[in-house]
Amino acid sequence: MVPFDVVWKDALLITAAVLLGFFLLYQFLRLWARSTYKAWLSNPSTPLDVDAFVDSSVHPPKHVKVVIVHKLSVGDAKPKPGAIDLSYVDSPHVGGLRVTQNLTRRDGSSKNHISLQDGARKVDIDGDAASKGENYPLVVGTIRMGFGHHRIAYATSSWAKSDPCVRETYFHDLLNIDSSEADLIKSTDALYSKMSRITSNLGGIFEKVWGMAMLQGDADALRVTGLMAVWLRPLMKGLPLDTPIIATHSLVGLVAVACGFTNVINLIIDNHAQWFVVVPGALNLCQGPVNYQKCLRMGIKAENLQLVGHWIPRELVDNISTDCLRRIGRAKSGYGQNDGPKKARRVLIPVGGAGAQRKFIVEFVRALGPLVKSGDVQLFLNAGDHKHMKSAFLSALDSIGVKDFDTVGTAEGVMRFHDRLLHPANEPNANVTLFAFDDYFPAVATTDILSRVTDILACKPSELAFYPVPKLMIRRVGDHEQYSALRAAELGDGTLEAREISDAMCNMDLFVGGCDFLTQMNESIMKNNEQGIYDGCKNAVKLALERANKA
Repeated sequence: MVPFDVVWKDALLITAAVLLGFFLLYQFLRLWARSTYKAWLSNPSTPLDVDAFVDSSVHPPKHVKVVIVHKLSVGDAKPKPGAIDLSYVDSPHVGGLRVTQNLTRRDGSSKNHISLQDGARKVDIDGDAASKGENYPLVVGTIRMGFGHHRIAYATSSWAKSDPCVRETYFHDLLNIDSSEADLIKSTDALYSKMSRITSNLGGIFEKVWGMAMLQGDADALRVTGLMAVWLRPLMKGLPLDTPIIATHSLVGLVAVACGFTNVINLIIDNHAQWFVVVPGALNLCQGPVNYQKCLRMGIKAENLQLVGHWIPRELVDNISTDCLRRIGRAKSGYGQNDGPKKARRVLIPVGGAGAQRKFIVEFVRALGPLVKSGDVQLFLNAGDHKHMKSAFLSALDSIGVKDFDTVGTAEGVMRFHDRLLHPANEPNANVTLFAFDDYFPAVATTDILSRVTDILACKPSELAFYPVPKLMIRRVGDHEQYSALRAAELGDGTLEAREISDAMCNMDLFVGGCDFLTQMNESIMKNNEQGIYDGCKNAVKLALERANKA
């Protein structure tokens, strides 16, 4: 029989050997990752310098993490050195907007493409043709990841195309450039959207973990996206490098800087400072003062940062006073000394681009059932282009016994609905109107259009949290969104986030039970407007042109 102490001795020796082996393997992995990371930065070398921007002495890179995540994204593929030739077509939805696409159809692709013979025109921006003081071309760069980035891009374009100093406005969605580079972005977005939907509907610990993950946009996350940006350069390298670029997705800004563009402006989303949403080598613009302060404290230099206001389309900003006064008139009708009948509260409930929140929104619609049937609330339900949300809305309406409702499925129908309700005396044909589309553009645009004629926008605290409309902030998707709800509440144009249906209904009681709550929000919106709170996109275009003129 082997003595007990000998067994322990052998076990300790084996354990020590295994631990030493793991230690040596980890050290080798660290050396390999450091060497690989440095090789990627130098081959190819680009103007994008994330390490200097974040200050590696303060935020040193975790090389193993960065290298593994990047390899999982792109594998062993090498960045392509060339550029994808571009053409453009006039937007069928927005007058004066040029939408970019590939010059020629991608081999084997089934994606819709308009050839030069069928009306497309080659993108031929001569950046040097516009001398100082003359008009400039402007590119609004975006990525359709959900609705938010596209919504902000359309808002920016609305100011650019109406500015007399902008010669032409290009809407450059990287996903619209049919290529292997765009395929990489799509796969990343598909994973994000799927996880958002699953965790939002499961709730509990799953939602908590996903929400916490959305707060982890640290310096290494910026390093990873910076490496991906180098891989995506062919999507933008075909444009002159002095073209003003306004990026409504940080990845677009990173690609532009990596290409060598000299006038890049990045519109920072949300109200939570993270390295992940800023761009080295660009002028980063913030919507609110808290985020601006946090970005400075995070380490971004003042010359790379500016506070400009919210990302809002021109149509909404130009009509703030008119729309708010109309809402106040509706809110006060039938109360106190105000003549007329009490008006139903119009509640617009949109679904985000990822199609998350189904469980919460359906429960909310069901909770609103008695108010809808009594005529105290009118619902505008925007299912977007999500068939599963259209089905969910139909099921919810059936469960509360609402059989009589209107359905709108075209952009033209949305505009007719909008135009009719601009007149204070007009009401919808039914207490519930369901908006559902086969196409993407009206899915995004409908919420913007209906924001002028709704009394309340009930939405998660996403990009819509900054809109100049009275807002009921409902359950977030990702913990980073909670700070946007705080911004709305502090400005007086929205509620705090209602995490539970009971919280949302308490707010609805305030909206329905009197006129003071809605009146206060609309008055706050008008005061905010006087201070330029909603002029962010306007100021972004102005800054891009000023920088072009100084170049």
